[in-house]
Amino acid sequence: MTWCQFDSAEWTGDQAPSKFDQARRMFYNRNARQRFETALDASAAGAAVFHNVHPVGSPSLYHAALKHGLPVVQFLHNFRPFSVSGTLQIHGKLTPDALYGSYWKEVRAGAWQDSVVKSALFALMLKALHRSGWLKSVKAWVAVSDFMREKLVSTGALPAARVHTLRHAWTPMPQLPALEDAGYYLFIGRLAETKGVIPLLDAWDELHRQLGKNTPLLHIAGEGPLNATVQQRLRTNPYIGQLGHIGGETKREALRRCRAVIVPSTWWEPLGLVVYEAYDYRKPVLAAKSGGLCEIVQHGATGLQHEPGDVRGIVEDVLTMEATPATARQIIGSAGRQWLLRETSTQLWLQRFEEILGTAMQN
Repeated sequence: MTWCQFDSAEWTGDQAPSKFDQARRMFYNRNARQRFETALDASAAGAAVFHNVHPVGSPSLYHAALKHGLPVVQFLHNFRPFSVSGTLQIHGKLTPDALYGSYWKEVRAGAWQDSVVKSALFALMLKALHRSGWLKSVKAWVAVSDFMREKLVSTGALPAARVHTLRHAWTPMPQLPALEDAGYYLFIGRLAETKGVIPLLDAWDELHRQLGKNTPLLHIAGEGPLNATVQQRLRTNPYIGQLGHIGGETKREALRRCRAVIVPSTWWEPLGLVVYEAYDYRKPVLAAKSGGLCEIVQHGATGLQHEPGDVRGIVEDVLTMEATPATARQIIGSAGRQWLLRETSTQLWLQRFEEILGTAMQN
């Protein structure tokens, strides 16, 4: 595979295009098209795989693919190019209007980069892209969950025959570390409304009111716009701890020693790789019934589920875990590990991807 990558960092710093030029290139970036066509000529590729080409890649890539008769396989890891924000969420509430072609609510809320003007430009670009006919170059759309596929098809955003489901593959640890439970719960993710950070904090305040000094610890790992909100809660609830951005051995240690991983997303989470990480360490997952999470977390088998944004539901999940003997927690965690080994092998992924690619090249 030949790579042709575009980075948002290209539009920052001293060498960045002017703001006016960035807005123009967002609609059609001739430089990006040239780079794409150069890579295409060098590779003699028979198909292209697109992911997250906005804003720097721009619709010019679809236009170039169409002109060259090149079939495109478009991965959908969020809801672009059907949503200004990519999340279909505004101020913590789901707003699926964009799937029907209406971007007004997202624009009014400044859903892209907290700017009404930028969001309006992004919405205009999406409108122009969908009317241009250039998306005909996409012969296969790949959703990472059945939930995501169903939403895109049922709303009429995409034709069913061209939308496929392919969950992420995973390479599990060859050797499992010793199972350990230090008694804390772990959140790993972006500190944003879409990730359910506010309901999670509220739930821990409620647990503190109910359990007092017996409240289990919550460790929050990640960075984002709600960082100040998390820090404020730290000062009033001693059972909430903030780890900041973690990776490498620090992250492995956090996963290895936690009691469970919490994934309280309030948006239609396409899949949720943090669930895979938890399963790899034989940890149960307390997840919202949100998007693709419903497909990979089985209530009572590999974890527990609550309604998105339901503070009481999160509290009840934690209390259930606290009342469950350690042996039962180990059984749930082991079930997650078995699911991971069974459902996410690289060999199965490659086989399924080749089927999708073959379909795309025949259309």
